[in-house]
Order: sequence, then C-alpha cells, then structure tokens
Amino acid sequence: MKGQLLKVMQRNQLVDMMYIAKNGEITKRRIKVTKVSDDKFNAYCFLKHANRVFCIDNVLALVPVIRKEREVI
Repeated sequence: MKGQLLKVMQRNQLVDMMYIAKNGEITKRRIKVTKVSDDKFNAYCFLKHANRVFCIDNVLALVPVIRKEREVI
C-alpha cells in the first residue's frame, strides 16, 4: 500500500480511499496525498476540506480518480 501511495503522490493524482478509523467506522474519502512516511501519510481530504494524517495500515482500498469522472463532478 505504501508503494501505491508514493506512486499516487508522485503523479499528483486524486484517489478515492476506503478507510477504517480507530473506532471501526469505515468511510470513503477523496484525497490528494501530500507526504508519505513509514506508517502514516498526510493528505488533503475533500470530504472534510482539511489536511489529515492517516495510518497506512487502516487503508482498505485506493482507486485513482480518472479525468472523465472528475470533470462530471
């Protein structure tokens, strides 16, 4: 997953992420990754309209947002 996050960050790509929080709640978020470290990563979250820190181990799935899909929104 860390490799995928690094690739997304290098390509400056938006991704849809399925994420499980510490309390067990699963959310779908559209993010833009800004920094990746050993076990965490920073990203701008379009759901919360803020920069957030996420735990890499809690990421369930990452799906790149394709350009056609972005233009519709």
